[in-house]
Amino acid sequence: MEQIWTRITNWIEAHAPQLIEVLQPGASEAQLCELEEALHVELPDDVKALYRLCNGQSSFDYGLINGSEFLSLERIKEEWTVWKSLLDTNELIADDDIQSERIDAGIRKVWWHPKWIPLTYNGGGDHDCLDLAPIDEGVRGQIITMWHDDDERKVLSHSIKEWLQQYAEQLETGHLVFSEEFGGIISNISDA
Repeated sequence: MEQIWTRITNWIEAHAPQLIEVLQPGASEAQLCELEEALHVELPDDVKALYRLCNGQSSFDYGLINGSEFLSLERIKEEWTVWKSLLDTNELIADDDIQSERIDAGIRKVWWHPKWIPLTYNGGGDHDCLDLAPIDEGVRGQIITMWHDDDERKVLSHSIKEWLQQYAEQLETGHLVFSEEFGGIISNISDA
């Protein structure tokens, strides 16, 4: 994990140094345990390894991951709590209304699940989530999309390590660029 994170931060230092200022130092073991207890989950080792290196962003001045905030442990808890509250008060769209053909194999056919842990936030209610409750075809720890107003759910990668590896490669090959105008690292428009 350290090697992948170093590749990402090296690229940021060279191409988007203003993002370095909002990356927080690594989380402590106590902070990781506190999050696990609050969310009633056990985080995979690779997730803990990442957060020991960097505890997300201190602010959402710029989006680190595809224009989205890379959530700190505190922000993960905040976003998760919002979704949990909506679930507990029956304010989510009924699972019966979900179009299952818009959900990749291995992902539960629900609007949101308490073991979907938000890792990013785009400012509009959408997340890339760590899926700790996949169904048979899925992999515990896969990274999935979770849109607040759309029932489409996609598997982005099978682990956070794979997700960050893909991200580092996209940065290094120019498929992702920093845009001051769009407030962060986004897809290279010339690739479209």
